[in-house]
Amino acid sequence: MRVVIAEDSVLLREGLTRLLTDRGHDVVAGVGDGEALIKTITELDAQGDLPDVVVADVRMPPTHTDEGVRAAVQLRKEHPGLGVLVLSQYVEERYATELLAGSSRGVGYLLKDRVAEVREFVDAVVRVAEGGTALDPEVVAQLLGRSRKQDVLAGLTPREREVLGLMAEGRTNSAIARQLVVSDGAVEKHVSNIFLKLGLSPSDGDHRRVLAVLTYLKS
Repeated sequence: MRVVIAEDSVLLREGLTRLLTDRGHDVVAGVGDGEALIKTITELDAQGDLPDVVVADVRMPPTHTDEGVRAAVQLRKEHPGLGVLVLSQYVEERYATELLAGSSRGVGYLLKDRVAEVREFVDAVVRVAEGGTALDPEVVAQLLGRSRKQDVLAGLTPREREVLGLMAEGRTNSAIARQLVVSDGAVEKHVSNIFLKLGLSPSDGDHRRVLAVLTYLKS
């Protein structure tokens, strides 16, 4: 896959570049702020060379507040086919919710600590590049726990809530089954029940996995 990295720490940016290139991926550009990220993607798109995914820090110059996530949200609107994975030092609910508010395809939000888990991190980048979703377990737990409107999930059993959280992390049914030490069939049944209880019809396609989480977050 082709990647653009936006990270103001040169050391971390070079580290991410080395980590991805060592695994056969092509880092086509590395920038240090949100403005440069948008400019780079615009130029690559004009050349017909849009990358598969952007990996961006939430906080970047000049104010080190929300430049990265604002750039990510803008890029998702302007380039729907571009995967966007943001990295944050800790869970920032407003930014995570804003990032997830649009299309459910090709989006990720991970804590920087996850980079140390190299295989999982690279798998997450690939998943987002392919149009999937990658949400940090801590992000899922905090977002699902902070809402005051519990009525949407009131009909879910504790096990269904657990499955929903793992779904939001981007895990497949088989991965969920291994995590919970149950059969694939049991997970499929839980997932079907979640879709039914949240009013997600088969016409929603594969995106029901993400819509199941977004339905709750938007309530």
